Amino acid sequence: MKVKKRDGSTEVFMPEKVVVSAVKAGAPYETARDIASSLSKRSESSIKSSEIRTYVLSELRSRKAATAADSWEAYDRTQKKS
Repeated sequence: MKVKKRDGSTEVFMPEKVVVSAVKAGAPYETARDIASSLSKRSESSIKSSEIRTYVLSELRSRKAATAADSWEAYDRTQKKS
């Protein structure tokens, strides 16, 4: 699967990036790994990075890791201006 980034470029989806980002935000490793794995199994040939972000945040909240989702969003607001 390809990821369409904000700047218009594309790259191959790397589940490790989701895991690292979620863990840095405070999610348990197993939760982060499960979310990344579920993304890897999707059938789309490409996905926007914003769709990945929305999916991960939703999954974190549904898996009782809302604090990690809040931390991720706070980082995006201050660092990425999203």
